[in-house]
Amino acid sequence: MLPNHDMMTGFIRNEFFNHLTPLKADSPAHWGKMNAQQMIEHLVEFVGLSYEKTKFPLCVPEDMIEKYQAFLFSEKMFRENTKAPEQVMPEDPAPTLHSGISEAIDELKSAIDHFFHYFNEHPGRKTLHPAFGWLDYSGWVVLHYKHIHHHLRQFGCIE
Repeated sequence: MLPNHDMMTGFIRNEFFNHLTPLKADSPAHWGKMNAQQMIEHLVEFVGLSYEKTKFPLCVPEDMIEKYQAFLFSEKMFRENTKAPEQVMPEDPAPTLHSGISEAIDELKSAIDHFFHYFNEHPGRKTLHPAFGWLDYSGWVVLHYKHIHHHLRQFGCIE
């Protein structure tokens, strides 16, 4: 069962980072091609999508949005090896941008802070996710929670 909205928010803001402590830049994944630093940098870009730092057009047929959002707001979590649309995330991971994982984590903390600030300053705003369509703050909290959990499981940081 998914936690309530406040608990998801607390996890994203605070608890999440405690789970990253054991990771090294080259920590191996249980699935997928990214190493730990690439995963952190992927999360930075993904969080930036929610406050329009990064933009992608809708990549799925509009008639699929209702189905995708039904999944998003369900109790189901992302499965191992869930693939993002190719237009958003190519098969091979991007090279790392930072000199080390601690710098990438610092940028992720900043991106998450910006996410909360953005929606505090723009209540009611919706921003476009390329597969889930237009999401408001609550929708993005659920998506970030599920996405973060997916990647923490990928690296064995949680079960």
